[in-house]
Amino acid sequence: MDSVTQIALGAAVSEAIIGRQVGRKALLWGAIAGTIPDLDVLVPFADPIKNFTYHRSFSHSFLFLTVLTPILTWLIVRLHPSTHIYRKRWLVAVFLVLVTHPLLDCFTVYGTQIFWPFSEYPVTWSTVFIIDPAYTLPLLVGSICTLVMSRNSLRSRYLNAAGLTLSSAYLIFSMVGKWQVDRAAMSTLARYNLSNASYVTAAAPFNTLLWRVVFIDGNRYGEGFYSLFDASDSIRLTWYDSEPALLNDIADTWSVQRLKWFTKGFYRVRAQNDQVNITDLRMGQEPFYIFSFNVGEIKDGLVMPIPTTRNPTERAYPEQILWIWDRIWDETK
Repeated sequence: MDSVTQIALGAAVSEAIIGRQVGRKALLWGAIAGTIPDLDVLVPFADPIKNFTYHRSFSHSFLFLTVLTPILTWLIVRLHPSTHIYRKRWLVAVFLVLVTHPLLDCFTVYGTQIFWPFSEYPVTWSTVFIIDPAYTLPLLVGSICTLVMSRNSLRSRYLNAAGLTLSSAYLIFSMVGKWQVDRAAMSTLARYNLSNASYVTAAAPFNTLLWRVVFIDGNRYGEGFYSLFDASDSIRLTWYDSEPALLNDIADTWSVQRLKWFTKGFYRVRAQNDQVNITDLRMGQEPFYIFSFNVGEIKDGLVMPIPTTRNPTERAYPEQILWIWDRIWDETK
């Protein structure tokens, strides 16, 4: 999830655990601890694919965060010696703030390696978009109310608890929505006789009412959208071509293998200006995608490996964002 959401979640969790004992320090350290796992973006890997696939790896693992917990707790108590008597409660608060960060990230489609180093499998439940105001706002309201109200205000604690409850209920709603969309996706497989196809479902930007579905079927991929208000039980698809054969000459290179693994097979291969690029189809919307990498160059009919470069992120037009809102309510859009 985005940084604002992780800060708000960290602050809210910390406040719920130790806010009554230490006051606004709980909000401050909750916000800081909620940010720490994402500091891995500052690690210079000097390779765009490593930057892409090593994000949300070691810094988001349960093992790393469990080891970090007593270290960060020691630092907090050292800086605030008057709170030493609450050291065990600080320990619980820090641990829960740290681990709820990667758990929340698992709800997105990106992938989070929470079991590193035992497994690098990128866990993804894919039920919310990386930015979703409906999830974030209750947390922000609860944290801000706690910040501005009296330290011992019972109302502020109730509001913070209510924010955590509402945001958690929203995640449960997103899982129910995904179940409904997955049923529609399976119905679509049967309708189009796509017995060999695979699919992924993900919430469309900023909401969990409209969902984007990508189907991979050999040398093509289909994109469709499904609203929880749709009357139909199948998804209208638009098909596009991919050229996976372009990777044959460079199939054994680390960059190609890594992208195939990280995208879980949901990628597009194309040649542009004699450059072969791989695009992650899970994050974006046709024709605008967030992650696309040049992995090879065509010379004399052969594809040669090259130092990988990232294609500039393509930005969607405001009209497409407005289209999402219209599509939620109108199945014909």
